[in-house]
Amino acid sequence: MLNISIMAKYFLGIICIMKKEDLKSLVTEMYENLLERIDDEENATKEQVVDYLKDAVNVVSSINDSELDSISHAKSAFNNAYKEIAKQSLSSYKETNKKFEKLTQMHDDAIKEHIDLDSITEKFNEIQTHMSDEVQKANKIITQLTKQVKSLEETSNIDSLTKVFNRRALTSYLNNVCSKTDTPYELHFLLLDIDDFKIINDKHGHIAGDKILIFIANILRKTLRDGDKVFRYGGEEFVIILNRIDENHCRQITQRLLTLVSENKLIYKGVSLNVTMSIGTTKLKNTDSPDTLFSRADKALYKAKENGKNQMQVGI
Repeated sequence: MLNISIMAKYFLGIICIMKKEDLKSLVTEMYENLLERIDDEENATKEQVVDYLKDAVNVVSSINDSELDSISHAKSAFNNAYKEIAKQSLSSYKETNKKFEKLTQMHDDAIKEHIDLDSITEKFNEIQTHMSDEVQKANKIITQLTKQVKSLEETSNIDSLTKVFNRRALTSYLNNVCSKTDTPYELHFLLLDIDDFKIINDKHGHIAGDKILIFIANILRKTLRDGDKVFRYGGEEFVIILNRIDENHCRQITQRLLTLVSENKLIYKGVSLNVTMSIGTTKLKNTDSPDTLFSRADKALYKAKENGKNQMQVGI
C-alpha cells in the first residue's frame, strides 16, 4: 500500500519558495487530487502514483512565484496543467482503442478469408437433411416390421414365451378331433395348472413367473412322445393331448410328470423355487365337443386343487 503522506513530503521541499500557508493549501489540493485519481482507477498502481507526483513536481517548478498573486492562481495553474495531461492521456487511449478495433477487424477478415462459412453451413445443412431422411426410412422399416410381427403373432400356432403350441392351435386341434365321431383310438385330455403361481409372482416377480412357465414347458416336451401335443392354454395353464394310450398308461405318464416337476428345482437369483402342479384328466368321448371335453377336465382339476394340490384327478 502506497503512503500518500510520504510522497506529499517529497515534493514539499521542491516548492519551498512559496509562502507557508499557500504551500499548505496547494499541497492539500494536490493531495486531494491524487486521491481522487486513485479512486477513479480500477486498479491503481505504484507506478501511476509516482508518475503523478513527477508531473506535479514539474508543474510546481514551472510556476513563477512572482506571478502568483493568490493561492487560487496557483491552484488554477496546477489544475490546468493536469487537464492537459488528462487530455493527452485520453487522446492516447482513443488511439490505442482504434488500433485494437483495427486489429479485431483484420482478425475477422483473416478468419473469413481462410474459412468459408457459407460452404460449411451448406455442408451442415446437407448432413442434417441426409440424417433426417435416414431417420424417416428407419422409422418406416420399424413400422413395417412391427406390423409383420403382429401379423405373425396373430397367425402363429406357437406360444412366444414357452415355444409350445398356443391356445389358437388347441382350439383348431380340438375342433378337428371332436368333428370325428369314430376316432379308432383312445385320446386323453390333460389340463394342468401350476400350484400357487400367483404367490410366486407376487413374491419373486413376473420374470420369475415367466421362467417357471418355460421350466414346466421344457419338462413336458422332453418327457412326452413325439405324437403327444403340448399347448399353453393361458396364464399358468397347460393342456396335453395323449394319443393312442389307455387309461392305465395315462395315469402313469401323468404321475411321472407330477414327480418330475416337483423334484426338479428352478434356481432364480440364487433362490431355489419349488414348483408343483395339479392335473385334471379325461378321455375323449365320441359325443364330445371341445367345451364338454374341457369342462370335465376342468372339474377334475378343481377337485385335485381341493384335495391338496400336486396330484391328478380323473373326470368321468
